[in-house]
Amino acid sequence: MAQANGGSASTAAAASATGASGRQAGASEKSKDVRLNNITAAKAVADAVRTSLGPRGMDKMMQTASGDVLITNDGATILAKMTVEHPAAKMLVQLSQAQDSVAGDGTTSVVVLAGALLQVCTGLLAKGIHPTSISDAFATASRLADDVLKGMSFSVELEDRETLIKAASTSLSSKVVSQYAGLLAPMAVDAVLAVAVPRPPTSSAMEVGVNGVGSTPGTSIDGDLVVDLNNVRTVKKLGGTIDDTCLVDGLLLTQRAATGGSAGVRRVANAKVALLQFCLSPPKTDVENSVVVQDYAAMDRILREERQYILGLCKKIKASGANVLLIQKSILRDAVTELSLHFLAKLKIMVVTDIERGEVEFVCKSLGCLPVASIDQLKADKLGKVDLVEEISLGSDKAVRMSGVTLPAGVPRTVSLLVRGSNNLMLDEAERSLHDALCVVRSLVHRRFLIPGGGAPETQVSVALAKASKGMSGMQAYCVKAYAEALEVVPFTLSENAGLNPIEIVTELRRRHAAGDTTAGINVRKGAVTDMAEENVLMPLLVISSALGLATESVRMILKIDDIVMVR
Repeated sequence: MAQANGGSASTAAAASATGASGRQAGASEKSKDVRLNNITAAKAVADAVRTSLGPRGMDKMMQTASGDVLITNDGATILAKMTVEHPAAKMLVQLSQAQDSVAGDGTTSVVVLAGALLQVCTGLLAKGIHPTSISDAFATASRLADDVLKGMSFSVELEDRETLIKAASTSLSSKVVSQYAGLLAPMAVDAVLAVAVPRPPTSSAMEVGVNGVGSTPGTSIDGDLVVDLNNVRTVKKLGGTIDDTCLVDGLLLTQRAATGGSAGVRRVANAKVALLQFCLSPPKTDVENSVVVQDYAAMDRILREERQYILGLCKKIKASGANVLLIQKSILRDAVTELSLHFLAKLKIMVVTDIERGEVEFVCKSLGCLPVASIDQLKADKLGKVDLVEEISLGSDKAVRMSGVTLPAGVPRTVSLLVRGSNNLMLDEAERSLHDALCVVRSLVHRRFLIPGGGAPETQVSVALAKASKGMSGMQAYCVKAYAEALEVVPFTLSENAGLNPIEIVTELRRRHAAGDTTAGINVRKGAVTDMAEENVLMPLLVISSALGLATESVRMILKIDDIVMVR
């Protein structure tokens, strides 16, 4: 009996062990399937934008639900407009947005790099290497890559305007408006340098990451100036060509001057500008109330009272010293009437109406004025001082330009970029291209190092990491070597999109870098490997270092996901 009990106990223990191992194997298979599905979905997003990389990259045409058509090769714009459902694919969309917020350029490169790293992860996982080992090795490789990039970069001074223009021109070379790089690049440099202000002492050690602050390798800011691109306003006006695009040192409003008939004021010198948030029109009753007028005498009395009320407002405005009024748009009643415009024209006061609520902050920052909510608060200390306010003609349209703004001490300047174009597609693409150029110059202000482009940094890092992996041991050496091989996707794609032989070009590029030629890159115009420094193909160090850091972090995050849980 004791022997029988012992036999049944051992059988139960064996069955329990078999069940536990079966459950463990099932969980392991499920983790593999989830990880593979995530990698496949993310690679699909990377493959969608891969053909848009480089100066010879293809454009994408997107049609919205409303029927509007958008043509662009900007990676962040393409991914933002795509309808993505898979959670892992959404991570690559957010990766592109993070690169756009950190550096402004390289939004396609960072997604292509992440897709290549995920591709090599598939092979490493198939060989039985644990995801944690791959993740740790990739983190080590990213740190080594950042050191290599710093070693091949060279410093630049903000006084060297020509070098800054070369970097901005490189970012514009892959855009639809690349033929206008000679016009747009100097404009971007001048705009960024105009709004650069000294860094506050409390933010000297600030690090920029995915959400503005983080510890992503290669994204530290070490300049003594800081640039807020919210101080650069882009105004689009249909008509003309991109050659008519210009930089306005001051404020440009898309609204035109309001005139009561033909007697309105359209030009004011030595202006004092007031931003009004109240209406210059007769007050109205509430919705549920009404006024009953029984005879013409009562009607005349009402009209007379309205006239006296508006005239009193206009006299108080004149007494404050204001001779230019910016009136915020009102949804409750008319912001101005023909009568108020008539009185203001008689008093030689210029009026601009329909200022949007979203424009109020920028207008106040640009002019150094304060918004006024009632006539009793309109004082001389709330006015902005401008040398000249005038209405200008832009083809068949008009706009108001304010130049020679006098700002109080400590208030940062703002500038406006007037973008012209023959159609809305060109206008939108010019605006996106200018944004990238502005971000490139901002990156150089924040981190004043340049690096050769044309696939040179990726190839140099690949060669250096492949050499470093030979001194490592175990799985780390194998994973770092795979990381190095993945970086060759950028020169391979550049040559492939340019119609060159990618195997021949990448082999020659690797040979030049192994021989110590760190500035060798792909010249897509000549179809050969040339010196990128001599060709003036330069890019900020912050762009490529943040791209590598963010791509590596995203891939590590995807690798560590072993299950997807649906929640309500």
